[in-house]
Amino acid sequence: MSLVLAMRRRVLHNGSLSARLAFVVVALVCQLDVAGAREAGRPNVIVIVADDLGYADVGFNGCRDIPTPHLDALAAEGVRFTNGYVTFPVCSPSRAGLITGRYQQRFGHERNPIYNPADDQMGLPLTETTLADVLGSAGYVSGAIGKWHLGAHDVFHPLNRGFNEFFGFLTGGHEYFPDRWTLRGGGFHWEGYRTLLQRDWEFVEEKEYLTDALSREAVAFVRRHRDEPFFLYLCYNAPHTPLQAPQETLEKFRHIRNEKRRTYAAMVSVMDDGVGRLLAELDALDLDEQTLVFFLSDNGGPENANASDNGPLRGQKGDVFEGGIRVPFVVRWRGVVPARDSYEEPVSALDIFATAATQAGALASIPIERPIDGVDLTPFLTGRQAGPPHDSLYWRSFDRGAWAIRTGAEKLLRPRRDEEQLLFNLEQDLSESTNQSSERPGDARQLESSWREWEQQMIDPAFLGLESIKQYRKQWQR
Repeated sequence: MSLVLAMRRRVLHNGSLSARLAFVVVALVCQLDVAGAREAGRPNVIVIVADDLGYADVGFNGCRDIPTPHLDALAAEGVRFTNGYVTFPVCSPSRAGLITGRYQQRFGHERNPIYNPADDQMGLPLTETTLADVLGSAGYVSGAIGKWHLGAHDVFHPLNRGFNEFFGFLTGGHEYFPDRWTLRGGGFHWEGYRTLLQRDWEFVEEKEYLTDALSREAVAFVRRHRDEPFFLYLCYNAPHTPLQAPQETLEKFRHIRNEKRRTYAAMVSVMDDGVGRLLAELDALDLDEQTLVFFLSDNGGPENANASDNGPLRGQKGDVFEGGIRVPFVVRWRGVVPARDSYEEPVSALDIFATAATQAGALASIPIERPIDGVDLTPFLTGRQAGPPHDSLYWRSFDRGAWAIRTGAEKLLRPRRDEEQLLFNLEQDLSESTNQSSERPGDARQLESSWREWEQQMIDPAFLGLESIKQYRKQWQR
């Protein structure tokens, strides 16, 4: 895969026929160089995304007050990424990077879109290719279940972005209990939390607690498509606010005195149960060795808002400190990726796209003019390729004036505009507590130069976001 990406860069800078032919040859060779299970068939792909889950709120990352037995089993049977990152510390930009395999700053999706079903500019740009698009070209059936948050206008709807089926909601958040769902579409921003769920294009009546309904639909999708290659994009709303949980689950956590934390724990527990039901369905259908499963959170936990816990990591949702961008992250592919306690090299949510597309044999459908930034992790996890998957990882939060770069164990960041740059060695200082920039100015300058070289390839945000909702409302009402 790294060879394919290198050739793509060459084609971008050299449009000659020979360069294009060379890329095609390399792509074909790399598609043949896949894990042994590909000989028997391409893997199904399941990507499970939690919303605002704290780094230390799963058992496989050391949580003690919230049992997550099913997620822990997934980690035990697969690989836990101890240095697993998302590309942005809030919801929608992070998801835009994941679903396209590209840094979202390349195409201006750097803000949370405001929910407005009438705005055909506020969402994932139509110039971008999604993982569903790419896998669909390889014969996969794709389903999006749960939170979308990549645009509410019809042009951005999952069924117009490569997915064959959709069950969920288009907003950035949602009420959890069905008796609070009173709107059949329409509305403006926070009103979207009260919309009925959609099945494809239609609004439907629902009786189950939101997380349970999403888990039920995920199981049904797998059962329905068990005889064909499928891609399931399962995006839970949990444990994003509002903090709402079933009473019977709350009772299990009555020993937690903090009311916020108690409700949060119950929400995580219901999600874990749902993941368990999905994994059990894979086992029952003998699909467990044919299915590549990823689990991660879309960003770090907003500790102040939902009582999540990022453990030893500094910062929270919204920050380019580790607490905002390093997340619980697991992959499982039985029979192909050997189970191991952990993988220590930095990996990115961008790599989900690259891994799935490579193993599905779908690289050829990725537009040459819009190369992906992720890396196929399979050869690194199977031992066929040594070294780190990435030379560097990059972040930028335009509105905050914040940015970061990680190269090896070294991380340089600016927390906010007009604040000083901070340099940390994450192997020695995971909590980012000791700034080394003054003692190592040369290293800081080199990292900043690398980040600025990357940043030159990015563009400004393409639409106003949640931070500018008052300005947006005034402009929209004119």
